[in-house]
Amino acid sequence: MDPVIIVGAGPVGLTSALALARHGVPSVVLDEGPGKDEQRPARTLVLREDTSALVERLAGITLSDTRWTGWRSLRRKQELRQVVFSGNEPDAGPAHLAQHTLTAALRTAVEEERLIRVAVDSRLDSIEQDAGGVTAHTRGPKGTWWRGSYLIGCDGPRSKVRKLLEVRFPGRTAVERHAVAALRAELPWPGEALLHRMAPWRGAPAEITARPLADSVWRLDWLLPARSELVTPERLVSLVRDTLAGWCGTTPPYELLDTGVHTVHHRLARRWRVGRCFLAGDAAHLLGALGTQGVDEGLRDADNLAWKLALCRDHGESELLLDSYQAERRTAVAARLRAADQALPILRGGKGLRAYVPGTARGHDALLTDGHLGRGPLGSLPTYARSPLALDEPSESQVTVGTEAGSPIADVPVTAPDGAQVQLRDRLGRGRMLVVLVAPGTGVWDRRHWLTAGVMPRLAAAVTALPLPAELLVAEGYPEAVAHTVLLIRPDGHLVTALSGVRPAELYAAADAARGGKPAPASGARRATADASGATADAEGAPGSAAAHPAIRAADGD
Repeated sequence: MDPVIIVGAGPVGLTSALALARHGVPSVVLDEGPGKDEQRPARTLVLREDTSALVERLAGITLSDTRWTGWRSLRRKQELRQVVFSGNEPDAGPAHLAQHTLTAALRTAVEEERLIRVAVDSRLDSIEQDAGGVTAHTRGPKGTWWRGSYLIGCDGPRSKVRKLLEVRFPGRTAVERHAVAALRAELPWPGEALLHRMAPWRGAPAEITARPLADSVWRLDWLLPARSELVTPERLVSLVRDTLAGWCGTTPPYELLDTGVHTVHHRLARRWRVGRCFLAGDAAHLLGALGTQGVDEGLRDADNLAWKLALCRDHGESELLLDSYQAERRTAVAARLRAADQALPILRGGKGLRAYVPGTARGHDALLTDGHLGRGPLGSLPTYARSPLALDEPSESQVTVGTEAGSPIADVPVTAPDGAQVQLRDRLGRGRMLVVLVAPGTGVWDRRHWLTAGVMPRLAAAVTALPLPAELLVAEGYPEAVAHTVLLIRPDGHLVTALSGVRPAELYAAADAARGGKPAPASGARRATADASGATADAEGAPGSAAAHPAIRAADGD
């Protein structure tokens, strides 16, 4: 089968390619640039617990030195809240790093992956779909036709893919505006992020955020008034000096590394799937008000879609499985946008007597903290309890554990059949589901004994009989799970079901539901095999090539 075509070489596009490769699926990444990224220290991103683990798993890096050690929120001179992070999962602080740092790490991992090919200076200008795949044409020095099984548009807010597919992108423009600066300085809260509302010095903006980066670098954000004037360099320097002086008593030595103005838009594409083409990241959604994170959601898009495309490629296409990407991810992002839009009037319009009602300040602080720390309706991890892939009816054998069905699993130590002691999340994204038996005490026994004892032989046989590949693991414990609980986990780390004991028929039914049911019969469409580089390109105008087909149409420029 042809590779997956990925349009866009930002964090979401590169993550999509690596996630597919981990499932054994080749891809070609169409990069309209030269393959290098501009270094902008003020352009940063925050990664939560699940997306940090995904990046570490795919890129082979560690983000421990980028995590916050704590969080403080102030109002005037009063400290409303302090949170201290232990550094251990699941209580590790969010990771905060420059976007170009993440992109560079992903590019390095991509260069080492034989299933991925990156085509630089390749700007998309047309797409055509048929029953067997997608044909895309790029212009530029190496302009040609590309043939793929599917196409993922990860090409940002002005997505060419979205325009070619004629997908509407409604929403709100300029929901918030922030002046931004990256600087190196010593602040009173090393390693801790800070939210300061109504700072007491003259001329202070309504809200200031300071988030630490590595090497004593900080990103500072100042919330700008609605319809405010342009921020001049002189005004930005004044904000830096006044803020540092307000926090430190006097302006400390600092090195200004980068500045800018960040405008937040809220938009949501009407459709995330059109035939064999999908939208992900900023091409599908824009958010970012009140501490929510667009790149964070884009990485979840990539993880959610990769295993579904891999399953369709290797085990037959399921329309329900492909449709579930939009059903799950668009619903989750829509809920995040709805929560932010509902909170904005409360947080930004609280003038008059309401601002002085007891408890108002702490209530506002709780909402903002949720967004920044990835909690509550503004930031909690997505749950797909109402997914098309969920079981229609619960069975009597289903039990309740510390993770709800459809939610991301807890990262616990597990033992693999080969005896390896690993973390559960390390086994995700390998082209198979996971079946975990909770069996306290197995750690003290030799693997040769417990593999052939108790329920293990029956469970191993049930796992072998599942309708798709699965790996059997054993855990000493899992939150709120009793002995002999069996967990079925999707390749992206979301719990399908928890069963009491070994129930082969029910385990099979749950796995069948999670794969979208029995795949449709394969069509007689073209099934080309990708080369080792992960790409197939037809010579333009060659007999039988994609160039012989008219493109759907090329959309107008931005």
